[in-house]
Amino acid sequence: MAPLTTGAIQAILREFSQQRAGRGRYATAGGNPAGITATGGIISDYEVSGTYYRAHIFTSTGPFNVSAVTGTGLVEYLVVGGGGGGGSEGSVRGGGGGAGGFRTNVLGTPGNHTTTVPFPVSVSPYPVVIGSGGAGGGGRGTNGVDSSFGPITSSGGGGGGQGSQDSPPNHFGNPGGSGGGGGSPAGGNPGSPYAGGTTVAVTTPSPWPGPSTQGFDGGFGRHIAGSWAGGGGGGGAGGAGGDATNTPPSGTGTGGVGLRSLIAGPGPEGAGGVGTPGPGPTTGGWFAGGGAGAFYVGGTLGPAAGGGGTFSYPGVGGSGTYATGGGGASGSIGGSGGSGIVVVRYQIGTVQTGSAKATGGAISYYNGQTIHTFTTTGTFASLPTWSPSTSVEYVVVAGGGAGGVSNPGGYSAGSGGGAGGYRTGTTPFSGPFSFSVSIGAGGAGKLTASAPLTQGNDGATSSAAFPTGTITSAGGGGGGRGGGDPSGASGRSGGSGGGNNGYGTSGTGNSPPTSPPQGNSGGTGNQYGGGGGGGAGGTGSPNPYPNSPLVVNGGAGQPGGSGSQVPTTFRNPATYFDPANQWYLAGGGGGGNYHYDPSRDGSPGPGGIGGGGTGGNNSPSYNGGVFSIGGSGLQSTGGGGGGSAGGGPGGPGSGAGGSGIVLIAYPS
Repeated sequence: MAPLTTGAIQAILREFSQQRAGRGRYATAGGNPAGITATGGIISDYEVSGTYYRAHIFTSTGPFNVSAVTGTGLVEYLVVGGGGGGGSEGSVRGGGGGAGGFRTNVLGTPGNHTTTVPFPVSVSPYPVVIGSGGAGGGGRGTNGVDSSFGPITSSGGGGGGQGSQDSPPNHFGNPGGSGGGGGSPAGGNPGSPYAGGTTVAVTTPSPWPGPSTQGFDGGFGRHIAGSWAGGGGGGGAGGAGGDATNTPPSGTGTGGVGLRSLIAGPGPEGAGGVGTPGPGPTTGGWFAGGGAGAFYVGGTLGPAAGGGGTFSYPGVGGSGTYATGGGGASGSIGGSGGSGIVVVRYQIGTVQTGSAKATGGAISYYNGQTIHTFTTTGTFASLPTWSPSTSVEYVVVAGGGAGGVSNPGGYSAGSGGGAGGYRTGTTPFSGPFSFSVSIGAGGAGKLTASAPLTQGNDGATSSAAFPTGTITSAGGGGGGRGGGDPSGASGRSGGSGGGNNGYGTSGTGNSPPTSPPQGNSGGTGNQYGGGGGGGAGGTGSPNPYPNSPLVVNGGAGQPGGSGSQVPTTFRNPATYFDPANQWYLAGGGGGGNYHYDPSRDGSPGPGGIGGGGTGGNNSPSYNGGVFSIGGSGLQSTGGGGGGSAGGGPGGPGSGAGGSGIVLIAYPS
């Protein structure tokens, strides 16, 4: 886009002001002020006080593709980075992960991270990048990854400080979108604090500067030798993380509160069904809450509004909620940060292709059908206009399983995680009704193999509690870990099964059994190239090469099984789930690879279409010698995570499974 003159910018600002106030040519409800035709993300159409909006909700990376502009071309945005990972507790107490940065140009949004500058678009693809959450684990938490919409970038949250015998600076929280909480060392000077991370400054290229702030600092961690130790809370978009103190008020070490945005739509859950519940009477639409620090007396310290993780001792710190940018909590092992989110909205005319007869999730209209898309847990409830015995068509997809990790003491690759179970069908029922829709999270990825020698984590179930009977899809099975122990090398069973590395057995799909089947089994790998995780549309690929790194492709990772294409009812050309394969869900994760000789090595296994993550790679002839972690399954697809690359000690780690999704449609 060419730089605009001052006069042109002022003219757009005047139009933007009139558009918001409903004056002049924007007062006619039948107009279409933005005049935008675009695709990308999950669509949510809604009305607020006579003004109609279309929101594109992105929970995974992909383009916002503008194909036509006949009006002002003005859009509003919310960009939230991935949350930071929580610091480990060690022998004392760690800090909570900071929330991902929060930036918006929606006027009236609470907090300090809003600009009054509008954002015009032209016919062009605008890249949208969704940052993953930072890893927790056995030390200082890692930072979350930045999210962006075109030139607007929100930083990943800072990792929480470590609590252990190590010397500073590991005890300090990392800077980020919001800063990570400070940890506490085993020694410590009386009253000496270990600072939380600061929030980093942000800028946006001219002529469309975004907000200049995006979050708050993490809280202080402290340790008084022989007395007590506590970790600070991660900062949030709406406030700083709580400082550790030697008294037990409720604010000690709490994560900083997030902020609420209804850019994706209003309704009982808020924000078009995305975000998390908040304090008081508000029920949804909260983002970017900090993770809780480790409470010095143990027990439980709850999450901040906005998806921050919960600290509980003993145990693993709670992870931030996916698609919120929430920070992970501290624990004996720190919790992972939640992935970020981007929402882009613009005004549309009053003429819609249908009318909703129920509430819940993001609502869109296509080909005479009203479609409710749930990417987070919520409620589907009838309105008075619900017709008796209306048949609904549904798709219920569970969270994908994580990939397996490699052997920490040897040289072998992990296998791909299985996709979440995929179920579809129709059922009639009458109103009035109100029932829950539950969305399963993907299995968390692992940094290293750990005793006992376990496989990747399973995904969680998704369900829709229809009045005619609950439909439940099983979480995907975790991928088998590398190494020669059959108990750890076997893939886990689930909606689709995880792959194995040749010493164990593949995970079984369609477990527990449903009719028709909800998934397929994982593939058999070998020690050096992991098998692919099963997908809804096909089994994970087996490794056809001998179990030796001394043959060409002996260390090749294998592809994940294909996902399934949703029924035609849900194939709205304006929306997609897996950007490369528009209407596919529940692809299996690819197996990781290991090289022994660059002249013989093989590539990592690609993820199955429908959101499966690519296997990790350590093949020097494949990508210039850069080791890579297993790719995560795409959020809101149920894709399985990619297996870890081979190589001791432990390889770079496995990919997480993607969260699930529920689609419900009925005649408009």
